[in-house]
Amino acid sequence: MTAPGFLRTRLGGLPKSFWVLWTGTLVNRLGTMVLPFLALYLTSERGLSVATAGTVLALLGIGQVFSQLIGGLLADRIGRRATLTGGMLATGAIMLVLGYVERLELIAVAALLLGLALDVFRPATQSIVADLVPGADRTRAFGLLLWAINLGFSIAMVLGGTLARAGFTTLFWVDAATCVLFGLLVWRAVPETRGGGGPRERGGFTVVLRDRVMAGLMLVSLVVAFVFLQSLATLPLAMREDGLSPAGYGLVMAVNGIVIVVVQPLVGHRLGRWDPSRVLTFGILVTGLGFGATAFASTIPVYAVCAVFWTLGEIVIQSVGVAIVAELAPPHLRGRYNGAYGTAAGLAAFVAPLGGTQLLVLGAPVLWTVCLGLCLAAAVGQLLLGNAVRRRMATTAVPVAAVG
Repeated sequence: MTAPGFLRTRLGGLPKSFWVLWTGTLVNRLGTMVLPFLALYLTSERGLSVATAGTVLALLGIGQVFSQLIGGLLADRIGRRATLTGGMLATGAIMLVLGYVERLELIAVAALLLGLALDVFRPATQSIVADLVPGADRTRAFGLLLWAINLGFSIAMVLGGTLARAGFTTLFWVDAATCVLFGLLVWRAVPETRGGGGPRERGGFTVVLRDRVMAGLMLVSLVVAFVFLQSLATLPLAMREDGLSPAGYGLVMAVNGIVIVVVQPLVGHRLGRWDPSRVLTFGILVTGLGFGATAFASTIPVYAVCAVFWTLGEIVIQSVGVAIVAELAPPHLRGRYNGAYGTAAGLAAFVAPLGGTQLLVLGAPVLWTVCLGLCLAAAVGQLLLGNAVRRRMATTAVPVAAVG
């Protein structure tokens, strides 16, 4: 295949508005510097104890649980573009406030508000893609967004560590500026994609919860997210028990980013060619294999090989999962469906550290074996949902929004 053909297969056929969204996402992720360094900022710059900093971070996490529900509701009510832009502007403003307040109670309030605003943009972003991109290309489009997120975040981690030496305030300004840029770019160049609506197009989150197929998909997402988050919650602790340094954990996590950046462009355009439920089931099984094999790891290279497997699973799951949600959701409820799907994964952020550390107390082999078992159960669940998903996809195909 020639170079133009290689690029056309992977990048061609997507509307101009999608690439505006993709560019804004990349810019925004390039500036994601506050959250990765927030615990360090709170303890070193504001002098909080580790326990108090943990409480502040928990408040931020509580806000994030509700953030996607708010974003989903607004995306359907006031529109995707206004929700995304408003969420980004609010995030940038609150981020600056958090960077300057010094009293603990004000820091706590700012963290909670930041959590509430932080993910408002996500359901709107996913709804715009679903509105703009035909079903056959959605998996590829969501995969390209995943690629931009990981590329930007990987660079941001390096830049953030360097800029932090000059003072944490710079991180807050850079992060806030890229949020504002993303919001303004979308407001300026992405037309509203939400349909006009009408008296028959009613419904709320109760419709989402009564949708048994969607409820099943959310449960699968919750279980898989619990396993994935062990890479942040317990993997560094397990590696420390093996006598490995934090730098070794950093290397393993770097493998995660590198694999996504390198592999996603090679396979992303192929994922949409097959039955999405079976592809998602395959991704869950690969994820389970990667985390399950971690039970046998005790050196950095072996941990890294395991990371390669669960990262391959991540590429599949992150690309296909939201594409299935886009097919299940009625167009006028896409914001709420995406918000509910994101919230299910967000709940895992609370459960994963609690459950994972308790399992790690019983031993690392127990933890990773349970992760394998959970993925097997989730894969079976997704397989059972397959027929229902296929029937829905066959009956809910709708035209995409008529914008460029």
